[in-house]
Amino acid sequence: MKLWSGRFKADFDEVAELFNDSLPFDCQMYAQDISGSIAHCAMLGKTGIIEDADAKLILKTLAQIKSDIDDGKLEVVGAEDIHSFVENELVSRIGDVGKKLHTARSRNDQVATDIRLYVRDSIDNTVELLRSLVKTLADRAEAELSTVMPAYTHMQKAQPTTLGHYLAAYANMFLRDIERFGDCRKRVNILPLGSGAAVATTFPIDRLYTAKLLGFDGVSENSLDGVSDRDFGVEYLSCAALTMLHLSRINEEFVYWSGGEFSFIKLPDEFSTGSSIMPQKKNPDVNELLRGKSGRVFGDLTALLTVMKGLPLAYNKDMQEDKEPIFDADKTLNISLRVFTRMLEKVEFDRAAMAAAAEGGFSCATECADFLASKGVPFRTAHEITGKIVLYCIENKKTLQALSLKEYKEFSDKFDKGILEAVKAESAIARRKVIGGCAKEELTRQIKVIREKLEK
Repeated sequence: MKLWSGRFKADFDEVAELFNDSLPFDCQMYAQDISGSIAHCAMLGKTGIIEDADAKLILKTLAQIKSDIDDGKLEVVGAEDIHSFVENELVSRIGDVGKKLHTARSRNDQVATDIRLYVRDSIDNTVELLRSLVKTLADRAEAELSTVMPAYTHMQKAQPTTLGHYLAAYANMFLRDIERFGDCRKRVNILPLGSGAAVATTFPIDRLYTAKLLGFDGVSENSLDGVSDRDFGVEYLSCAALTMLHLSRINEEFVYWSGGEFSFIKLPDEFSTGSSIMPQKKNPDVNELLRGKSGRVFGDLTALLTVMKGLPLAYNKDMQEDKEPIFDADKTLNISLRVFTRMLEKVEFDRAAMAAAAEGGFSCATECADFLASKGVPFRTAHEITGKIVLYCIENKKTLQALSLKEYKEFSDKFDKGILEAVKAESAIARRKVIGGCAKEELTRQIKVIREKLEK
C-alpha cells in the first residue's frame, strides 16, 4: 500500500516505480527506522496524542518486526521505501491501530532522523576502528624508535629520521581523523523529528522527550532547516574522505617500499597476491586497492555536494540520493580500516635496508651546514660551503661520512673533528630533541601523547 495513494486515481507507472523506490538500498536503515518509530510512538503515548493502550500495542509490534527482520524471518521487500515497509507491516499485524503511528510525523522528518541515526552509528563504529589503527601504529612506532631510515622531500632523500618517527606521523593523522569525526558527531546528533513535512505540526508533541529517548543532544531549531539539512552528511563524507586520503598516502608508500628498488618492507603473504603469468611476482594488491578506494569515497562526497547545491527549501525528492553515497562511504571506509590494521600488524620492516638508504643521497648535508652555523658561520654561507662539499663528493665518488677532517678543512677552517660524528645518521637523529623531532627520547614522548589522546 502506498502511504500517499488517496489523492491519485491511477496506479504509479511500473518503470517510474522502479526509478522512484529506495527500498533496495535504504532497507539497511531498518533498525534506525524502527528505533525512531518506537521513540515517536512512546512520545505520542506520553503526551496523550494517542491512547496509552494503542501506544503499547504499537511499541510491542514494532519490537517484534525488528526481531523478525534481525532473525531473517521477515524479508524486507514489496514497498516503496523502508518507512513504508515498516508501517505496512505494522498495519498488517494490528490493523487500524498501526495507522496511528504516523500521527504528527512526516516521512520528511522521519527519513531525516533515520539518516542521522545511521550516520551516528557509522561514526561510532569508525572511531573504534581508527582507535585500533592508531594503537597499532603507536605500538609499531615504539618498536622502531631507533630504526634509522631516510626522510624524503620531493621523493628524494632529504634527512635521516627513524621508522618510529614516520609511523608516529601517520598516527597523528589518524588521531586528527578521530577528532574530526567526534566533532562532526555533535552536529549529527540533533533531532529533526517533529519538523513535520516542512512547518512542524499542530499536535502538542514533546520533541525533547523524543530526543532523550533516542540519545540526541538536542532538537533542530527550525522546521524548514530540520527536514532539508544534509550538512551533517556532507561533513561526515568529508571526514571519511580525509581518512581515506591518509590511508591512500601510507599505502602509496608501502607499495613502492615493497618493491626491489627500496626493499624497505616485506608485505605479509596473507595480504598479497601473485601474477597469473609471472610466477615470481608478489603484488601489493591490497595496498593498491586501499589507495584506489580513496577515489570512491571522494566521489561519494562530490555526489552529495552536487545533489544539495541547488535545492530550495524545504524537502525535495533529490534528497533521496543522500543515502547511497553515505552507505557506500561507510562500507568502504570501515573495511579499509579493518584490512589495513590487520596488515600493519604483520608487515615486516627491513631495518638494514632502511639504515643503508639513510646514509646515501647526502641526507646528512644539513648536518654539515648546521655544524658550521654552530661555529659562527652565517647559515647562508654555511649552506654554500656545504653545497661545494657535496659537489666535491659527487665528482670524487665519495660520501660525507667518508671524507677526512683534512678534506673538510679545505672548505672551511671552522671544521673540527666533531664534524666526523655530526654527519652520521644516528648522531643527526639523536640531536633532534626539540618537540616534534625524531630523537629517541622525544619520539618516546610523542608516542606517550598519542596514547594519552586515545585514552580520552
